[in-house]
Amino acid sequence: MTGTTAGQILKNTVRFSAALLGLAAFGWFLTGHAAERAHQGLPTDWSHRHLIFSRPASPEVAARVAQDPRYWQQWYRQNVARELMPASAEPAGMDLRRSPGTGGRAHGDWSESLGSGATVGAGNFPAKYSFQIATASCANDYVVFATNLTGASNQASIVAYNNLYSGCTGTVPQVYWAYNTNAGVIMTSPVISGDGTQIAFAQTTSGPSGLGSVVLLKFAASATDSVTSPTTLSPVAGNAYRNCTAPCMTEIPLVDGSGTQLDDRTSSAFPDYTHDVLWVGGTVGWLHKISGVFRGNPAEVTSGGFPVQVNPSNPTALSGPVYDYTSTNVFVGDYGGFLYLVNSGTGTVASSSQLDFGTGIVASPIIDVTSEKIYVFASSDGTTSCTGLPCSAVYELSATGGVTSSTKSIVGTSSLTPTPLYDGTFDSSYLNSVNATGNMYVCGNTGGTPTLYQIPVSAGVMQTVVTGPAISSSATAGCSPVTDVANPNATNGATEWFYASTTAGGLGNNCTAGCLTSFKSQQWQPLTPYVRGQQVIDTNFEIQTVRTNGTSNTTPPTWNTTLGGTTNDSNVRWLNQGPQTASHAAWQPLTLYGLNQIIIDSNGNIELCVTPGLSETPGPPNWALGPNIKTTDGTITWRNVGAAATASFASTGGSSGIIIDNVVSSGTLAGGSQVYFTTQGNQTCATSGGTGGCAVQASQSALQ
Repeated sequence: MTGTTAGQILKNTVRFSAALLGLAAFGWFLTGHAAERAHQGLPTDWSHRHLIFSRPASPEVAARVAQDPRYWQQWYRQNVARELMPASAEPAGMDLRRSPGTGGRAHGDWSESLGSGATVGAGNFPAKYSFQIATASCANDYVVFATNLTGASNQASIVAYNNLYSGCTGTVPQVYWAYNTNAGVIMTSPVISGDGTQIAFAQTTSGPSGLGSVVLLKFAASATDSVTSPTTLSPVAGNAYRNCTAPCMTEIPLVDGSGTQLDDRTSSAFPDYTHDVLWVGGTVGWLHKISGVFRGNPAEVTSGGFPVQVNPSNPTALSGPVYDYTSTNVFVGDYGGFLYLVNSGTGTVASSSQLDFGTGIVASPIIDVTSEKIYVFASSDGTTSCTGLPCSAVYELSATGGVTSSTKSIVGTSSLTPTPLYDGTFDSSYLNSVNATGNMYVCGNTGGTPTLYQIPVSAGVMQTVVTGPAISSSATAGCSPVTDVANPNATNGATEWFYASTTAGGLGNNCTAGCLTSFKSQQWQPLTPYVRGQQVIDTNFEIQTVRTNGTSNTTPPTWNTTLGGTTNDSNVRWLNQGPQTASHAAWQPLTLYGLNQIIIDSNGNIELCVTPGLSETPGPPNWALGPNIKTTDGTITWRNVGAAATASFASTGGSSGIIIDNVVSSGTLAGGSQVYFTTQGNQTCATSGGTGGCAVQASQSALQ
């Protein structure tokens, strides 16, 4: 993060106000309620990636989506850059993608032990809260990690950190609070109230016959709490929670229709901010509706059809539900492979045909509220269409047409025992389009080596899938969810990356086992000024680097697919770096290199062999900087084809899901933002000095 001057703050405020006036002219900033939301903070948790908004194309559509607070939260996240309060120091930032001289390795700003075996969990996410939309606060902004360990006097079940940013003074980060929540185990993702003062999550008591509940928690800053010395909280009654003194919590038992308490190890709670309701699933297919969660007296709704068992003939566990404000329906998948539509008022249930024949629908669907499209991720489609094997697949359905029909995109093979297919991510082209046009990225091939795929979407319809790079050498390894980070404020122009991890066999430059890898996902844009060194991913999943400054054409060029080849795009000249890949070999002395071999040099740039020969010793050569510049190395000539468009971070067992903070607009960290995740296994956690499952923050300073 960065310090700033009064003039810079004024400039930012004017820009923000102008943006809101622009929305008002189009009918987007519609009501006093919307204006009030501008003064709230910004929660970011698992649910914000599952209810998304492509850009409204008309005032009528804008009027519909603007009633949902999540629309504004997404808008702030995409459009409002944040500044660190100016009283803080401002050291140089770190770069998740790569640092000079590291050969494409990535490193975190901080890494804190959550305890031996701790992790947010595969497919689960931390939760972040920023108390001001345009200003970052060292004291008040915080990030929450569940530990997936039984709470005890010497082990927190949930912990929060503040003093998060590299520009903060003192120890970065600091434990904000840590709690043992009545000996519970939190196996799901936490969520945060709109005002940032409360946390909610599902937890289960330990053991095979655990009892599940939804926990609502009011926290208080502590100077003594730690992961190994948490405050133990005992629950108060639901009707006493609203007036209890923080820190305090209440537990709402998750019961079936007969009043029997059930567990929840698979379904994260989804907050409906407008109606003050939490939706959460659980074992044997029961969907629960909890009212009055953040503003009233919290209690489970036991009338009007709730709780409802969505699959009584084949009861299996549910993944996280998603509430759609427009249709007022709840969409939830189960581990039997079905997607259900539940009327939020009556509890009436409609079911899709079976979509997943493998692990089941373990990831919640993604709903684009603007286009009313639903995307579901299936580990196996139950066919023999992939060379005699089933296929990994992404389904697209209509949120307003029920769940009876769908289209399907194949994202690799599957098997009789596939790994889970977690949720993909949409790029900024999709979110900024007025007709749901852009790209989804997903890590598929659940029956083989984890592989990345691009699914182009045009006017809300999935197009031909483009196969990208493998990120693991292990056919039994699994993938994480995929997260996309767009950064319009990078020093040399807008840039964008997506992140995915594998549990084993990582192919990144810095990984041999569990590995988190980032890849360039910036799309070409028309009539856009490009500067030398900028990069985009083309329609062939190849990296194109600007070799000559200029402004792009009105229509995309026909990309040159030859390694080192040039594409003319009006007066921009692009240089083909080759297919996107997870890693590149390092230069070696006294080595024969053939024509068109590529290596990564000590500056993190990709070098293309244009004259074969024998490399020098002891070396390495003095690498030329800048695209299309040549370096002589013994009898070899290398051509610089741009910075590596990937980097990696060693993460034992892979990573949890990743959440992001929004970007900084100026200062030494201009363009920087943060990502947060946990490792899936024990490793050395650098800043805490301990070994265990690590909570990690990493910055992408300018993402370049």
